[in-house]
Amino acid sequence: MAKEAKTNAMRMLERKKISYEAFPYECDEFIDGIHSADLVGAPYEQSFKTLVMEGKSGGYYVFVVPIQKEVDRKAAAKAVGEKTVDMIHVKDILKITGYVRGGCSPLGMKKAYPTVFDSSAESFEEIYISGGRIGLTLKVPVKSLLEVTRGKTADITL
Repeated sequence: MAKEAKTNAMRMLERKKISYEAFPYECDEFIDGIHSADLVGAPYEQSFKTLVMEGKSGGYYVFVVPIQKEVDRKAAAKAVGEKTVDMIHVKDILKITGYVRGGCSPLGMKKAYPTVFDSSAESFEEIYISGGRIGLTLKVPVKSLLEVTRGKTADITL
């Protein structure tokens, strides 16, 4: 069997000696988090999606929220000290993060952006996140994710 190609997210975890589980799945194009969770058998409430938003100041922020929930933009803005935040345009995802839509991981982006995990992540030892490409999910300890992303938690979902 061919060796799994490492993504930036995987390399970052390995550099920091953080253990993780990789769950590759067959997928050629963007699918939402619920379908990804179904393909790898991950519980929905433990599966998180990565959203990148731009603040009124022009800064970029990463929000990691449960796949079944939506970001509360007011709460998200407050969590990062902005007046407002809006989703970046789909066409800008690759340029800003280095990842494609559906494969955006909070780990290993082109730059380290301020990262906020929904506080519900603290209910779990590990959560499932994108592995940095379409067709790859990673199961990573929450504590390690917060450390490596220099992230924090806040109530940021509706």
